Amino acid sequence: MPSGTASLRQQPDGQPQIELIGLRKEFGGGATSADKVVAVEGADLAVADGELFAILGPSGSGKTTVLRMIAGFEQPTSGVIRLGGQDVTALPPAKRDTNTVFQQYALFPHMTVAQNVEYGLRVRGVGKSERRQRAGEALEMVQLSGQATRKPAQLSGGQQQRVALARALVGRPKVLLLDEPLGALDLKLREQMQVELKAIQREVGITFVIVTHDQDEALTLCDRLAVFNDGRVEQIGAAREVYENPANRFVADFVGTSNVLDGAAAEAVLGRAGTYAVRPERILVLDAATAPPAGMRSIEAVVDEVVYAGPITRIAARNQSGVALTATLLSAEASDELAHGAQVVLAWPDSAVRNLDT
Repeated sequence: MPSGTASLRQQPDGQPQIELIGLRKEFGGGATSADKVVAVEGADLAVADGELFAILGPSGSGKTTVLRMIAGFEQPTSGVIRLGGQDVTALPPAKRDTNTVFQQYALFPHMTVAQNVEYGLRVRGVGKSERRQRAGEALEMVQLSGQATRKPAQLSGGQQQRVALARALVGRPKVLLLDEPLGALDLKLREQMQVELKAIQREVGITFVIVTHDQDEALTLCDRLAVFNDGRVEQIGAAREVYENPANRFVADFVGTSNVLDGAAAEAVLGRAGTYAVRPERILVLDAATAPPAGMRSIEAVVDEVVYAGPITRIAARNQSGVALTATLLSAEASDELAHGAQVVLAWPDSAVRNLDT
């Protein structure tokens, strides 16, 4: 069975915590089809209890609409949503055992950190002593115990994100939904929070669903992910599976970087018809006088550009037919002689070539 088909059918073991069946969402109430926009079309996916799952896709792909339908903020045009085996399609948000963390953390500026975290419990009528105990536990979990009396404006962006997370976790939901939760943070803090968020999810053990357009974030955080495009699920699978076995050209291009070869380019480089992908890190860059390892396919090429990016160096080159390929090397292994105009040999094993037509 082709890898893409297998990925689309992949389901978690046992009863899923979240199950979407044939989910469709239209916007616009006009009488004709031209007045309607289909944001999500036929989405089927299942998320296991305790899983950290990512919904990945570009802007406008339908990923946030899916999250809002799971939370109950949007009603599907058709399809079924089940949480813990219960059909919640028609239930309002308050009747669903979920909580949501938004990109803009929506903290109350006039309240202290502790009051922000306690707020949902207070609305639900939880007693004062229990509220304080549970808020304290939640703040300890996100390493903010010493900030309980401060106001949000006195905190850094990363600290505010943790307060929002504590506020969502204090109600002990079965499912936590996170909509671009790290999008407002700078790169270094975002990378730090990715590690912390994964550790928190492991500690609390509840189901996390994270919506993001950041492929690196999805690959770093999740157990499995669903790739969305134009309202449809393109592929579902473990992070490694989706990266190494993309189901189609969109996934190969969007999740990481790929050399996609088709038509004349595939014939010139691979000697075969069809559409194929080769990840840049699977390509060796050898001196023109060096023979490639046995069993590897190779081409002669000329370097167009060398881009130093700290730990890695990217090499853009093209063969005599004009087909461009990109290779990624560890900077420590990149030769000082690699420069514009250098003659090189690019080589890769057959196992690095993914057929995108299957």
